[in-house]
Parts: sequence; C-alpha cells; structure tokens
Amino acid sequence: MASPEVFTVKVEEATPAAGGRPSAGPVYRSIYAKDGLMELPREINSPWDFFSGAVKKYPKNMMLGRRRQVTDGKAGEYVWQTYEEVYDSAMRLGSAIRSFGVKPSIYRGLTVAYMDPTVRNGLWPCRHATVKEYVMCHCMTPSVGSPCSTALTETRANAVEFIMNHAEISIAFVQESKIKSILAAVPKCTAHLRAIVSFGDFTSEMKKEAEKLGISCFSWEDFSSMGKQDYELPKKQKDDICTIMYTSGTTGDPKGVIITNRALIASVMTTEHLLIVTDKPISEEDSYFSYLPLAHIFDQVIENYCISKGASIGFWQGDIRYLMEDVQVMKPTIFCGVPRVYDRIYSGINIKIQSGGIIAKHLFQYAYNYKLANMRKGMKQHEASPFFDKIIFSKIKEGLGGHMRLMIAGAAPLPGQIEEFMRVTSCSVLSQGYGLTESCAGCFTSIANVFSMIGTVGPPVTTIEARLESVPEMGYNALADTPRGEICLRGHTLFSGYYKRPGLTEEVFADGWFHTGDIGEWQPNGSMKIIDRKKNIFKLSQGEYVAVEVVESAYMQSPLVASIWVYGNSFESFLVAVVVPERQALEEWAAANNKVGDFVELCNDPKARGFVLDELNKTGKKLGLRGFEMLKAIHLELVPFSIEKDLITPTFKLKRPQLLKYYKDRIDQMYKDAKEGRTAP
Repeated sequence: MASPEVFTVKVEEATPAAGGRPSAGPVYRSIYAKDGLMELPREINSPWDFFSGAVKKYPKNMMLGRRRQVTDGKAGEYVWQTYEEVYDSAMRLGSAIRSFGVKPSIYRGLTVAYMDPTVRNGLWPCRHATVKEYVMCHCMTPSVGSPCSTALTETRANAVEFIMNHAEISIAFVQESKIKSILAAVPKCTAHLRAIVSFGDFTSEMKKEAEKLGISCFSWEDFSSMGKQDYELPKKQKDDICTIMYTSGTTGDPKGVIITNRALIASVMTTEHLLIVTDKPISEEDSYFSYLPLAHIFDQVIENYCISKGASIGFWQGDIRYLMEDVQVMKPTIFCGVPRVYDRIYSGINIKIQSGGIIAKHLFQYAYNYKLANMRKGMKQHEASPFFDKIIFSKIKEGLGGHMRLMIAGAAPLPGQIEEFMRVTSCSVLSQGYGLTESCAGCFTSIANVFSMIGTVGPPVTTIEARLESVPEMGYNALADTPRGEICLRGHTLFSGYYKRPGLTEEVFADGWFHTGDIGEWQPNGSMKIIDRKKNIFKLSQGEYVAVEVVESAYMQSPLVASIWVYGNSFESFLVAVVVPERQALEEWAAANNKVGDFVELCNDPKARGFVLDELNKTGKKLGLRGFEMLKAIHLELVPFSIEKDLITPTFKLKRPQLLKYYKDRIDQMYKDAKEGRTAP
C-alpha cells in the first residue's frame, strides 16, 4: 500500500485558461486507483444481482426489520424477515406489476430526450418512516425490467404533480399517511397514472375519490396477491437505467437524475473496495440502522451494499424523538447520518456530561485529551486509549447500541468539533464523505482512521477522477499554491443526464466534466475540503462579495444557534439573519440575567435578541469573518426551519428563495430598523 502521507496521484497536468473558459487544475485519482479507475465485475449487471446473489448465499439471514407495535402504543423489539422471505414477496410484487400491464423496457445510452416513454413505477417514501416495503419495491424493479422514479412527499404539492407527469408514472407506491398528498395531485395526473398502491390501506372515501378519476386503488397485500412467484426475468445490462431520481432541489422544478445500473454498481463496489484496503468491509454479521429517506441516493447505495453482503437492515419508527431509542433497541453496527443528526447526538451527550459532577467532568476531559493526542500522533481509534474506552467512552458506545463500529457522515460538511468529538468518544470509526445525487452518492470519502483528514471529505473514490476549475469572480484559483475552485468530476459513478432536460445536461457536462457547483480546496495530503458553494454568493451595495455558506458555517459555531439563514443583496451594505436559537442556551442566559417569561417571550425580548446578536458577531470575529460579514440585525425564530413549510430540503439544505419569500416582511423591517438605529421588533 502507498505511503499514508498523500492519498492522490496526478494523472493529467493543469489546463491554463483558454477560449473563454477558466483555468483548471491537474486531474487526480485516489492512490488506490493509481493505475486506472476500478473495473466493475462482469457478473454483476444490476442491483438485482446483488439481491438475488445474497438470497442464494444467505437465504436464512435476517434482511429487513422494524419494531413491533404493542398494545399500549409503544414499540417493542425488532421483527425480521429473511432474505428468502423478502425475495418471495418481491417476486410476487414484480409479477403483479407485470399483470397490471407493465412490460420490460430497455433504456440505454446517454441521450434521454428521445427515449420512447413506457410505463414506469413511482415510489413515494415518507421522510418520517423509511419502510421495508419500499426496499422490496426497489428489489423488485429490476425483475420487471422497468426503471422506477423516486420522490419525496415533503416537496410542495405542485412538485409532486410535476414529477408524476414528467416521469409519466403509471403505478404509485405510497405510504398510507401520504395518500392524501397523492390524491390531491391526482386530478392533474390522469394522463399516465393508473393505480395507487398503499403500504397500508385505503379508506372507502379515498377509494371512491380516486376511482371517480379512473385510478385503481390497492392495499399492499391485495396488489401483491395478484402476482405469482415464478416467471421469466428480463435480461439486464449495466447501461440500462436503474432509476430516475428526482432531487428535492432548492429552486425551480425537481430534476430527474438518471442513474444507470453501472453507476449504482460502481458506488457499491468502490465502497467495498475502500473498506477492504483501509478498514474492515461489511459482512453478513453487520446490521445497518436505516432512518434516512430512501429517495436519497446516499441511503440507497449503503442499503444495496448491505444487501450484497447479506447484512441486516433495520428501520426507525419514523419519529425523531425516538431515534436514539430505536438505535439502542436494534444495536446496529453501521450508521449513516447527516450533520443535523450528529449534532443532536453531540448535543445530547454534552448535556449529560455537563450535568455530571465536577470530578466526572474533569475525568472525561482528561480522557478525551489523552485519546485525542494519541490519535493526532497517528494511532488508530481503537488503539489510542483502550483503557479510557473501557471505563469512560464505553458509556457513549452503549448509548449508540453498544455494537457500533462504522459511522458515515454525508449530505453536508460535518462541523469540525462534532467530527472530532464523535471520532474520539464513540469507540467507532467515522468517515465523512461528499457526493450528490448526480454522482450516485460518495465521490470523495475520508479514509478510515486517518486523523489528519478531519474536516475534509478525503480523496476521490476509486471510480472517479477529480479536478478543480478556477472561479475568478469569487477569487478562487485552481492553479494557486493552495488550489481552490469548483469541483469537477468524471468516472463510472456519474449520472447519465437529466431526464427530458438535454440543455441542462449539456450545461453541467461542459468540456466533458460534470461541474458540481461546490467549491473545494485540495489539502496537502490529497484530500478535499468543501469550502463554499458557487451559486450561493452575492454582492453588497459597496461591491463586497459574500460567500454566504461560509458566513453561516462560522455563525453556526456559536452554541446559541440551532439554525441560521443569512441574507444580503446588492441594494444593501450589510447582512441580516433569521436565527433559530438553542432553547436551553437562551433560557440559561435568561436565568443568569433575572429574565422571566417563556421561550416565546424570550425570542421577542429585545435584550435577548441583542445578546444573541453580540455573541454571533463575537464568534464571527474569532473565526476571521470580515467587517462586512458581521450581522447588523437578527430575528429570533421560535420554530425550526422545516420541510413542511418548504424552507429546507430533506437533507436540511436551506431553500433561500423560499426563505426570502417567507420572511420578506421581517427582512424589510430588520433593514429599516437597523438603518434607524433601532432594535427590530
């Protein structure tokens, strides 16, 4: 294996600016792919091969599980279905879809605008209940030979309608709690939609409503009973389309990202390869806790990997309040999370630590510093302090179920202090990755047990090549001593275009590279650090450019902030923000300053608002923000930004145009009051 100091190799030289295009830096690959991108196995042609192979090899292994609902409304232990049982159900489901008129279809090539439309399946999972039926649908789809489309019901109503028509969906599989959302869109979707299959059941009123429009309604059991177990499966090839995955997006209509079998197979195989060469691959002994929406590529890739190895997948109840309880009951070995969830875990642990006695707190800090120092010296997580792992950090491990060995972070950069804390205290390897739906999940991932990669997303995976392209208007130079620029990708895991959007496809694949829109910085060890977003930049009235995500990331370091949206425009000379405060921190300030009143009154108190504003600006100055990046006014928001209000995406990214529309009156008032020297109400 190569020297651990540098994890990338240069395979092409830099490209100076020419023909109106910005300059581009050298092309790099992972050190583990120095002789060429990883080749895919010939015998695997689609995700169906992962599943059917696991059924043959591990028929009695537990595959899918969820908690039993007991009489008092509380959840009990996990109840499991074997690979063999899931296979039988999936085959019956595939046969039922065929009997409903869906025929195998072959999609190949990169041009999707001219494909002959055929019947395809629509899958709408609920964000709050990742369900095993949805996994069966994905297992079944290749057996039918028709690609499926995925979307989230938390998107606005017109987006659901758009996706159903754009993807020409014939059969929609829907969670019971989301039937009303689908029925609201049905009147404008009758051109293609023929049936709705509920993971639960329909009320008689719902059935009548749909049947008036010519739409058949089935429960999961009734629809499955229409099928049989044995039938001839269509042949599949790597370049067939596996899924058209609609991104939630932050602006405009959702985009249908075309993922081929090749891309999904490559994502699974590169994950396996990297764990083999750097840590320990997943095996049939492992179990994965699934709570992320399956309409996101991150979770789909991990689940396909687990399935390929005969591992178990257990689902949460669908309520964030009981997520950690579900983890403790299931006792998984693998956990994937977005930064918001890791932040909840981090905050919960810290609250318990701070509520302990002085001696306990000092002992914890000593153990933490001791283990951290050893990890910085290059010792692996499990070698850095076995003694303190046993007497101090084992309590945190037990809170994560007691068997956790691999945690993966994705969807957005994980704050450095949270990543360090989890690496030190969880008794588990933590790897942070970066990817998009368009890259079929991870295109960079940090290497297990390499502490110098903290704060980065690691080198490119073994199926991807990467380079940076300069962004002169933002001051990012890909040819500088510290290369910074837009991350551009090419390789096996990339998508094949946006469905029915050839113009947009050509735009993002300029010069043969996929342009991600994210700004990265190469680190000396060959890992990538995400530092900005190309589109999230605006100019203030005095000409200063503000990279708003960098500013928000700095302010998020304040312990007073749960969420923040920073706003500015070219007609104003300063920034304002809407802040969702950490309730406990604000209430502690109130108690220390003899303030009375509940949380609602605190958020409306000018002195509380002034305190939070001052603390935010102190944090900003400490982290090096410039004067024009300081905040002049803030509004304290009681209710967190939500998907239901269309203010964030399902991966918690801010929807800036929607936030501006929602808080327009507050923004105008903050600017008015700040100019008049008053505190906004």
